[in-house]
Amino acid sequence: MQILTDITQINKQQWEKLIADSSTATWFQTREAYDFFASLPEIFTPFVVAVKRSQKSKVRSQESLQGLIVGYITKDSNPLKQFFTRRAIIIGGPLLTNDITDAELRALLLTIRQTKDKEQRTKDHLLHAPIYIEMRNFNDYSRWKNVFEECGFAYQPHLNFHIDTSSVEIMESNLGKSRKRDIRTSMRDGAIVIEKPTLEQVRTYYEILADLYCTKVKTPLFPWKFFEQLWQLPSAHFLLIVKEEEVLGGTVCVELAGKCLYEWFACGKDRQYKTIFPSCMATYSGMRYAAEHNMPRFDMMGAGKPEEAYGVRDFKAKFGGEMVEYGRYLRICNKLLYNIGKLGINILKKH
Repeated sequence: MQILTDITQINKQQWEKLIADSSTATWFQTREAYDFFASLPEIFTPFVVAVKRSQKSKVRSQESLQGLIVGYITKDSNPLKQFFTRRAIIIGGPLLTNDITDAELRALLLTIRQTKDKEQRTKDHLLHAPIYIEMRNFNDYSRWKNVFEECGFAYQPHLNFHIDTSSVEIMESNLGKSRKRDIRTSMRDGAIVIEKPTLEQVRTYYEILADLYCTKVKTPLFPWKFFEQLWQLPSAHFLLIVKEEEVLGGTVCVELAGKCLYEWFACGKDRQYKTIFPSCMATYSGMRYAAEHNMPRFDMMGAGKPEEAYGVRDFKAKFGGEMVEYGRYLRICNKLLYNIGKLGINILKKH
């Protein structure tokens, strides 16, 4: 068993094979995702850790990646703000083989885990010491729960919706009645979907999204540069809702070819027209795109904590998906700064 913490050490073909074979594969654990995060050094400090298994026989030796984690540490141009908000995020959860051993997974998790003992830290790894490390799971990791907890990652319940997009017919049949009505009236009254928008149209979309985050979500949104770079990726899809050349909203999705489409961001000016529902149209356009392009699952990327009322979850529930609880794994590295950060977020959302 060998731990790899440098991108140059990881064999691309073995990485691609792990993506193809793993039941926990997501786009966010691909080499493309790592390269995307690395292309934005002013926003992210990306990291990758892999565990490799070597097997020797009389004929030849074989090597395979058994697990891999891609994540990023957030950055901020304001040093004081960076000090209080830095965090390591692993979207989608770890990429694991189905036969990874507990020892291999443990080695993987202990490598990214922050400890107070400098001798236990991997050299040059996670140097920016995040306040916490959070894994946002999109697949089922329950069989490894004991290993995560042994390594100091506490399970946090969190909901999500998975939409069956194995065919357009199945996807359409599962839609709620109110969603079907909203889509039908929106299209009747002139709303259309633009699958390949211009950068100028994407900029207009970004302004709508930024307003939503400022007035309702009340959490920081990535800067424009993030969306400009994402627009250029082959696996990214900006599906915008337009009426008479006016951008009303849209969805931003990333694709794991042949497996899943992930809805990363969605928004819409829902009150501008009485009979046009751009937020509904946006999510529906992503679902339909997945069904028409051989991606059997549409992942809504989160529906909140089960014990808390959440309007976004109510909105997503009407698209006919399966509500799942794969949760998140959280390791708090600095309890004082973590609690200060939570307090700050709560104050921000109340005001």
